Amino acid sequence: MPFINLCQVAVCVFSVFSLFLLNRSFRLSNQGKQQPPRMITQSVYSMCRSDRTVSSEVSNNPTKAPYKVFKDLYELKDVEKSPELAGHEKQVDSDELHKAKECGHWGGAEPSRLFLRIYHDALAALGRNPLGGVVSPPLMGSNGVVPLTIVAPLPDICRHMANCIARARKEVFLATNYWIFSDASTLITNALKELSRRAGERGEKVVVKILYDRGDPKQVWENHLTVDEKKYAAGKVNLPATDEIPHLDMQVINYHRPIFGTFHAKFMIVDRRVALLQSNNIQDNDNLEMMVRVEGAVVDSLYDTALISWGKALEPPLPMLYSPAADAPLPSAQVSINGHSEENGSLRQHTTEDENYDADITAETRRVNGLLTPKKGETRTQPVTRLLNHTRQKSTTGDASDEDQEDQMEPYILTPQHEPFSMALLNREPYGFPDHTSTVVPQNAAWLAAINHAERSIFIQTPNMNAEPLLEPLLNAVRRGVIVTCYLCLGYNDAGQLLPFQNGTNEMISNRLYTSLETDEERFRLRIFNYVAKDQTRPIHNKFKKRSCHIKLMIIDEAVAIQGNGNLDTQSYYHSQEVNLLLDSALVCRTWLDALSRNQNTAKYGLVSPDDGCWHDPATGEIPEGSIGLDPGRFAWAKGAVGVVHRVRGTAVPSDSVYIQCFVYEMSLNL
Repeated sequence: MPFINLCQVAVCVFSVFSLFLLNRSFRLSNQGKQQPPRMITQSVYSMCRSDRTVSSEVSNNPTKAPYKVFKDLYELKDVEKSPELAGHEKQVDSDELHKAKECGHWGGAEPSRLFLRIYHDALAALGRNPLGGVVSPPLMGSNGVVPLTIVAPLPDICRHMANCIARARKEVFLATNYWIFSDASTLITNALKELSRRAGERGEKVVVKILYDRGDPKQVWENHLTVDEKKYAAGKVNLPATDEIPHLDMQVINYHRPIFGTFHAKFMIVDRRVALLQSNNIQDNDNLEMMVRVEGAVVDSLYDTALISWGKALEPPLPMLYSPAADAPLPSAQVSINGHSEENGSLRQHTTEDENYDADITAETRRVNGLLTPKKGETRTQPVTRLLNHTRQKSTTGDASDEDQEDQMEPYILTPQHEPFSMALLNREPYGFPDHTSTVVPQNAAWLAAINHAERSIFIQTPNMNAEPLLEPLLNAVRRGVIVTCYLCLGYNDAGQLLPFQNGTNEMISNRLYTSLETDEERFRLRIFNYVAKDQTRPIHNKFKKRSCHIKLMIIDEAVAIQGNGNLDTQSYYHSQEVNLLLDSALVCRTWLDALSRNQNTAKYGLVSPDDGCWHDPATGEIPEGSIGLDPGRFAWAKGAVGVVHRVRGTAVPSDSVYIQCFVYEMSLNL
């Protein structure tokens, strides 16, 4: 009981403090101090054209702390006084796009106009705060390839992570928000043990860095905490102890910027040649997730972000500090990739108890996708249900027909061979202060620019979509004739979204959007869906933990995409550290849209009603079981507080939408 009282008191104190500061932040916002810059300042242009980066400086002196190097290189003074922070649309359309193009390293690729418009606004945001992008400006614009995408339940992403770890030669850098001992984490830790075994056979030692966010009172004065082995090798983390991985040199950092500045990024870099950018944490849940594997020069950009996020001096240094990806051949160039995988029957699944590592991504794809071939006597839906029923929801049944499986689910999607294309890193720094003033960052500027410059279509899939600054631009896009399609998860952390200033649930936002449109024609162009799993015919509320979706993706005009960690919600917009990629490839966009169509039944069964923004049973007209609906009542904030207490007590699976819950919980365990 004292533990619960302590947590409740902490939540109440933080909430009252937050309300005061949030009111202050709204006043500042109304005074126009959060307007994004319209031009790329000369200082930002000069930074981008420099050959000095955090990576290069740390490689010259590995004893330096990367975050200190970042601040020394790029921190600006008196930026508010700069006359270059305001401009006109004509300037953006002429000289500014050329300037933006000169600020990137595109290889042989030619960035599209739409890509440059989005990249320009993301760069311009650095004029307020160059640290807000969590990457050295010269590395923000780059190029690369996407040989593999995964749209699948969380364990299938961890399986690819495990294979990449086992195949590592020199180093692994793994960053995640939430790590908890689970089947998912065991896939990773087993791979670390396998890597140690292989390194031992080679007579080598591999360096491993792991970065996660678990609240600790010490982070009030030290955001980056080195975690000692006694802590990380036991309890709820349960990473391997040194004697289990004798041929690895592993270091662990716990990173959080109190109160609200969570480290929400999720990525992994192996040997500075392969980078994985994903939506999932390391935990067991019912989520459909998305991971993108990138190779080429863009890996150096993510590597730079990894160093800055790590913050502290590297002890020991990463072996590949001196070997940029831009100078190396693409790993996937040695692998035969032909788009859709061929069906070769079922191979044994790679599990925590039956480890089956593969030699390359083609073999991995064959193994994972082959498991969806029906066994003798099975319907086509049954193997899909078996795939989705893992760890936490083994008894869920699928009611979709075999007709719904004609477009067969493919968890692993190999992209046809392609040349490197333009990419850009769109991050936001963590901001811990409980207000809404930290808005001018590359991630937010890119989201707004993408929506504002869309000409034909906007596709969004995200767990929650309630970031207030994005709503009116989406409506304006609809009004000018753009088809806006949003796939949202029903009830994803509804209790948290009801807390003050979180801006409400998906159903409430959907209703607001539809009622803000004046004509039936406009409402027809706004198409909001609730996520429906591939083996289902209706959305299942997230409270039941059976079929949820955690993908974060925006595709504009089927040509340019933003993929990564950032939800389109209040927390990601104002507070969390996020890592996202802007990709300039119609081939990849079409591949992703096809994968999203075949790997869920959302488009067929999930459309909400434009009358109220809610999904209704086609037979009864009822909203789904567990749904709060449009009116959570006069004491909605109390429901949110109850949700916080349940999460603190451990009676609900932690979500990454309201991070103060987990921070208070973890702090309470350490007090």
